[in-house]
Order: sequence, then C-alpha cells, then structure tokens
Amino acid sequence: MVDVFIAYEGNLHCKATHGPSKTTLQTDAPVDHQGKGETFSPTDLVGVALGTCIATVMAIYAQRHGIELKGMQVKVEKNMQQSPRRIGKLAVTVDIPVKLEERHREALEAAAHQCPVHKSLHPEIEAPIVFRYPG
Repeated sequence: MVDVFIAYEGNLHCKATHGPSKTTLQTDAPVDHQGKGETFSPTDLVGVALGTCIATVMAIYAQRHGIELKGMQVKVEKNMQQSPRRIGKLAVTVDIPVKLEERHREALEAAAHQCPVHKSLHPEIEAPIVFRYPG
C-alpha cells in the first residue's frame, strides 16, 4: 500500500505528496475547464501514468535480457471526450532506440500491453500502442 496526500491550494491547483518519498507534484485544471493550464491536469497524469508504466515494464524485461533501452521515447496523446467529460483515448507511441531480434520485440510489446495502468483503464478508453524501431 502507498499513501498519496492531496492538498487543495486554491485557484484550481492541488499539491500531491507521495507518502514514502515525500516527492511532490502540482496539478492545475486545464484551460478548457476553467484552469490556467500551468501544469499537468489530473487527466494528464493518467497519460503520464500510462506512458511511464509502459516504459518501466519494458525496461524491466530489457534489463533481464541485457538490452539497453536508454533513450527510449514514449509519447501519449490524450483526447478528451466532452459528453460525458472524460478521457476518450490515450494513444501511445513508443520509439525503441535499438534494433532487436523478433523474439525480444514480441516480448517487449507483450510486456507493454501487460502494464498495470493499461490493464486498469476503463474499457471504454481507447489505448492503442504503436511501437517504432530504427530502420
């Protein structure tokens, strides 16, 4: 179990503190929802969670198999649905920095699809993952 503590700071800003490490992050409401868009919105953090989770589980597989993924890039494109207002799609693109044997490509892609955040998304949220390799 991990506790996260949220403090509302006014002006649609929140400060979240990670219990174990005391690391903090800020959120703001998005511009299209009465905020100033000065930092991540709460729904942006869902995209951050998805992208970092995918990168992490892929890196765990890579470490176990002596593959260096440093430099891997993950882009998450969040699309909001307006009625009801919710995340409609989180399109993920993963740029792999190294050429890999087919067996490692398949295993890395399978790992990405098993990411706990991906598995936790509501089934109505589209969350396709595209993998791009050099060459």
